[in-house]
Amino acid sequence: MSQETSVRQLILVPAVITLGVTLLRLVGELAGWSPALFNREAGGGGALVGIAWLVPVFGAWFGWKLARAGSRPAGTGRAIGITLLALAIIPVAGFALSSAGIPQQSLTTLYIFCAAAIAAVFVAARAWPALGRTLVGYGLAARIPVVVVMLVAMLANWGTHYDVAPPDFPAMGTLGKWFTIGLLPQLTIWMAYTVVIGGLCGIIAAAIAARRPATA
Repeated sequence: MSQETSVRQLILVPAVITLGVTLLRLVGELAGWSPALFNREAGGGGALVGIAWLVPVFGAWFGWKLARAGSRPAGTGRAIGITLLALAIIPVAGFALSSAGIPQQSLTTLYIFCAAAIAAVFVAARAWPALGRTLVGYGLAARIPVVVVMLVAMLANWGTHYDVAPPDFPAMGTLGKWFTIGLLPQLTIWMAYTVVIGGLCGIIAAAIAARRPATA
């Protein structure tokens, strides 16, 4: 079985579930359901219905399934160390920006964070390449639909968290806005979150799986 086929098989059901949650959140926001569940504010942080919560769950599941299929990281301690290094990249970038006096809300900060996120993905994926490939595939399957939803929401001006810009966001056209707060963060910062956090949970799950009988 090829690596591509293996990744497709692993991510298929999680990707469908994740798409369902994305659509449910969109419907909930459009219908004005509970803000605790469907936060319509810019960024939508803290909403209980959201796909960010699925990353640790599916990361652990991917790690468990890969381990039970015979794939393991070269060493658990080494893999966790590499993942923690990847986890530190964005905070270190933030500290460097703060030390340089660059405003947190500037586009320069966003672009540097996005570059740091790409570096974090590459580093984290090296911790356990099989899991890294799986999480990159899942991340793309999860985030590309969000990118599409954000474009439609911005064009239609729905007033959901998918199209509301942060405070003090500079004036720009719809496509520029979509690229800046939609396409770019979804395919860099959120991909880094998926690969790093999902990877950490997957490595831990694989270590647990290694301690259990093969028939469990």
